[in-house]
Amino acid sequence: MANFIEPLVVGRVIGEVVDLFVPKNTMSVYYGPKHVTNGCDVKPSMSVDPPNIQIAGLRPDLYTLVMTDPDAPSPSDPRMREVVHWIVVDIPGGADLKEGLEVLPYMCPRPLLGIHRYVFILFEQKLPFPVVAPMQSRANFNTRLFAAQYDLGPPVSSVFFNSQREPAYRKH
Repeated sequence: MANFIEPLVVGRVIGEVVDLFVPKNTMSVYYGPKHVTNGCDVKPSMSVDPPNIQIAGLRPDLYTLVMTDPDAPSPSDPRMREVVHWIVVDIPGGADLKEGLEVLPYMCPRPLLGIHRYVFILFEQKLPFPVVAPMQSRANFNTRLFAAQYDLGPPVSSVFFNSQREPAYRKH
């Protein structure tokens, strides 16, 4: 467990986004052939399309996935913390994310300043998810409050990657 939790503590995911939790499930996140591991780098150009995510678990179990950026608009001034990039609910255990219900469409990473963390947080649902009211803004989302509002409990898994703006290449 320490090998799983330590990068989340060092990367300040635990503390800034979620509280300390005991991982009870695994998820595999891939942008194309790139396997996302805690703290790895993913270029914005690689993350334009939603990742392929596989969730372990049994078929009758249901999960919620939240993806956020706690570093918006910049890591030194995260006044928009967190910007929510994606929410998928009612994901069956052992299934592909596409079998869940997307309640907030995927928004690809677009870091403007500094190195941003993009965090995937997985929760196990106790019941099928209720209707979610449309969000007024993606900014100032709070994963902890979202989990409390929908009685999700602590996360069961999490993974994050780092991304920064890619240089623009000019043709001469």
